[in-house]
Amino acid sequence: MLATVINVILVLLGSAAGLLFKNLISSRLMAVLTQALGLCVLGVGISSAIGTQNMLCVIVCMVLGTVLGNAVDIERRLEGAGDLLRARIPKGEETGRFTEGFVNASLLFCVGAMAITGSIEAGLNHNYEIIVSKGVIDGVTSISFAATMGIGVAFSVLPLLIYQGGITLLAEWLGPYLPQAVITEMTAVGGALIIGIAINMLGLGRDRIKVGNMLPAMFLPILYLPLAEWISSLAEKLQ
Repeated sequence: MLATVINVILVLLGSAAGLLFKNLISSRLMAVLTQALGLCVLGVGISSAIGTQNMLCVIVCMVLGTVLGNAVDIERRLEGAGDLLRARIPKGEETGRFTEGFVNASLLFCVGAMAITGSIEAGLNHNYEIIVSKGVIDGVTSISFAATMGIGVAFSVLPLLIYQGGITLLAEWLGPYLPQAVITEMTAVGGALIIGIAINMLGLGRDRIKVGNMLPAMFLPILYLPLAEWISSLAEKLQ
């Protein structure tokens, strides 16, 4: 939970800065900061991905997870939920502006691969690097959001605390029941997803990578490693 609390504090600080200095913040500065943070996120992803002890596991899980995620079209469903919420926002009213900031910020800060992978990493390994990195990104983003949409952005920390904190506590509870090899490969797959997020932030790809559609990959090592071990032992018996 500590990492999520840090994330919450950074969003609150960013929101306060946006409200106080909204006339001094340029879009050019925000763009440069996003690029700098993208490089940092890339480093986080690489450091997690290279920890794998079974590259075949990472490859197979990424392929199968992406197939599953695309079949369900996770990103489209998440975007649909966001559009549904936005459609209910009143227009041209002060309360509507508050709600707009709250809903848009909540969706951005909660719905994403980094929130899920970071929360799981924090719960399983007590490694807060991903969530704290995300917190810095959220804090910078909340500056521009608060400057344009108002104080409703600050209240997005409530769903953020419940969502990320809940995933972290669940992962922490399940962690003792997962073999270390499984946790290692889940972390490596999560690192690959974080690299995808960094590529999107830096605008390096011709098309945006749909990282949300790859999220199932992070959970597949739970099935892959026992199955691979069973197949290996079976092959040895048949020889």
